[in-house]
Amino acid sequence: MLHDHANWLMKAWRAALAVSAIALSCAYPDIPAVQAQSVMRTPNLNIQPRIPTINPTVTPRIDPNVAGRTVTGVDRGRPDVTMRATPRIGVTSTLPNARYSPNLSSACSYAYRASSGECQGKPVSSADGGGAGKSTKNGKNGGASRNTPLAALNPSTIPGEFVAEIDGSLSDVQADALARRYGLVHVESQNFPLIGAIIGLFRITDRRPVETVRRAFAGAAGVRSVQLNFRFLLQDRKTVLTEGDPAQYALAKLRLPQAHALASGANVTIAVIDSGIDERHPELLNAVADNFDALGSKEGPHVHGTGIAGAIVSHARLMGSAPQARILGIRAFGVAQNGAESTTFVILKALNYAALHGAQIINMSFAGPKDPLIERGINATAARDIVMVAASGNAGPKSPPLFPAANSNVIAVSATDAHDKLFAASNRGSHIAVAAPGVDIFLPAPDEKYQMSSGTSFSAAYVSGLVALMLERNPALKPGEVRAILIKTARDLGSPGRDDQFGAGEADAFAAVSAASAPAVPVASASPPPATEKVPDRQEIPATRALDQPAAAMASDK
Repeated sequence: MLHDHANWLMKAWRAALAVSAIALSCAYPDIPAVQAQSVMRTPNLNIQPRIPTINPTVTPRIDPNVAGRTVTGVDRGRPDVTMRATPRIGVTSTLPNARYSPNLSSACSYAYRASSGECQGKPVSSADGGGAGKSTKNGKNGGASRNTPLAALNPSTIPGEFVAEIDGSLSDVQADALARRYGLVHVESQNFPLIGAIIGLFRITDRRPVETVRRAFAGAAGVRSVQLNFRFLLQDRKTVLTEGDPAQYALAKLRLPQAHALASGANVTIAVIDSGIDERHPELLNAVADNFDALGSKEGPHVHGTGIAGAIVSHARLMGSAPQARILGIRAFGVAQNGAESTTFVILKALNYAALHGAQIINMSFAGPKDPLIERGINATAARDIVMVAASGNAGPKSPPLFPAANSNVIAVSATDAHDKLFAASNRGSHIAVAAPGVDIFLPAPDEKYQMSSGTSFSAAYVSGLVALMLERNPALKPGEVRAILIKTARDLGSPGRDDQFGAGEADAFAAVSAASAPAVPVASASPPPATEKVPDRQEIPATRALDQPAAAMASDK
């Protein structure tokens, strides 16, 4: 009985399942039975391919105030291949692409040279992209790895290097031992009479964080101060080698022909802290009275240093601002991946040499961060009544003030073009004293060539020569008086009165030289020249320009 009842229940349950299956099949005839328990109505999607349309009337959104980077140089693996210079974004380039001669290649490139100037057998390690040495491995996301030293993340410093003031009683052997105790290499030390200190260059030999090592070393006995070894860059933007052109608009803008009737820079010594100068160029013959290589390198002449010297003393097809001045050529910048660069330690060497070897004016056409040791050197140089002129920098309107131009003891110069417009990449700021032509400037280049270049570098060089004219006319002028005369006699540009773009305005050589020698030539008589005034022919330059005896001998001269 019970068995029959169980069979009946089983048959009833199976019949119910069959009826349910038939019902579902009728309701959804297109869906297999195995999927019937999970039904979802998916909407039909019509997705068009995402191809953006381009409106040809819309120009790219490029901030005209943002300056990019120009990378120029020679492919050292193939000396017959010439690289091209790419103009920076936002700066309208009116020039063809730059071309460099293979003869500018150096015997010891910057990538193989330590910041002290010594040539290494292998590339010096650099993790910040500023050199061509070994690169630091990146993390998974493309950023710096956790083991990257802190200085490697700062492009304005030389990775893993310090400059430190050490006790003068320490011998080289003792300095070496001191460095080893802190895991450092003592690269070199030098006495700097300019600042009354012994400065040493030290390098970290492992991957410890730079700040940790710096703090520990600063607390060592015999160490008075420690700072990073900062990087400085020359301030040119575009260079084009050409066959030369005597049509120099800068002469008329600065009223140099009229000023040269009063002075030409004779017996005035200008130290040019820069890259190598081709003193055999026809424009520079007999103008470079002395040379000092702060790098200790074997590099040949460089376009920048040769151009800076040319802006000051050219006297053949071209005309510099002080054609009879004497140049003290100081090589402090070596060829690097992004142009030419130098360091705290090397620039301090250059300043020290210039101050102790008779420089009356120092031209500094480079820029970098605020550097305590360089600031100390500049202040000591100013105390010797040496006039210092510097390029304001080519970092554009959004850049903070760059040094040494922003030092109050330095005459900062911005750049203008042939239409008295500010060079787009020129730095601005309350520290700008005056402006001078710096766009499309014709200058000498190595190997008897010529170039057309732009940058605040060349504006500063013109003003350095202008100061030489003033000092020839009145050797008793102090740096503060020179600045005051330049500002008072400048031709106002931009908005009325002083501004952060042009300072007091464009320098006026004739008015400044006239004011320097007042009352011989009243400043009031220095009226602007007619627009069509013809530039007179160049003056004859004396055959020799020997330097006077150095003011002091430097104990560490090599």
